[in-house]
Amino acid sequence: MDPAVRRARPARPRRLRRWCVRLLAIFALALAGYHGWIFWQVWQLRAHNPRMTAFMWYGLERLQSVNPKARLEHRWVPYGRISENLKRAVIAGEDQRFLDHHGFDVEAIGEAIEKNATSGRIRRGASTISQQLARNLFLSPRRTWLRKGQEAVITTMIERALGKRRIFEIYLNVIEWGSGIYGAEAAAQHYYGKAAAELEPEEAARLAAMIPSPRSYTRNPSTPYLDERTEFLLVEMDRDYVRIP
Repeated sequence: MDPAVRRARPARPRRLRRWCVRLLAIFALALAGYHGWIFWQVWQLRAHNPRMTAFMWYGLERLQSVNPKARLEHRWVPYGRISENLKRAVIAGEDQRFLDHHGFDVEAIGEAIEKNATSGRIRRGASTISQQLARNLFLSPRRTWLRKGQEAVITTMIERALGKRRIFEIYLNVIEWGSGIYGAEAAAQHYYGKAAAELEPEEAARLAAMIPSPRSYTRNPSTPYLDERTEFLLVEMDRDYVRIP
């Protein structure tokens, strides 16, 4: 073989490495830019209420695939115009250590892992209110490892940029409470014909019980499981350790 050919061979691996480095640099810049944009959006939430969330867009798309004229039920109300009963019920049902953690409930994660390992399948999650808000605001309903990674980053941003009261106010105003029903005010009007400020303890507990699977109860908010869960939350929401911001 010609010695010149042998000397030229290493050039191809070097070019390949250079291209790999460039691609990684481009990817890193794009990722940094994306997360910078997300953080700017989160920072804006300090003073501005979100009009639509990612989950709302997905919900609207789903409804309009059946009925092009479909609209969402959603109306923002300030934190002070949401019943304390609902606030306590939601904390009791979704995140009892909300005021004590920084976005991730390590103790709840450990309990979920142990319970899921015992049952042999995933029966319990450990998402905090901050994690749920991160998903609702910016991410897809599809469950993937990539989404979990994004969720962790955005949850950290939310906890750093917003106070607990503001996080909880946004959460109560944007989460889904049935097919096309978003936020406490729309839920209270849809199921009880009253304002969110007027919800009684049993009504609040029932709404909180719906949160893990809201579309299941849109037309039938009274199943044996929901009744049992409502009774449980009615007791839990009066416990001393259930604190609201």
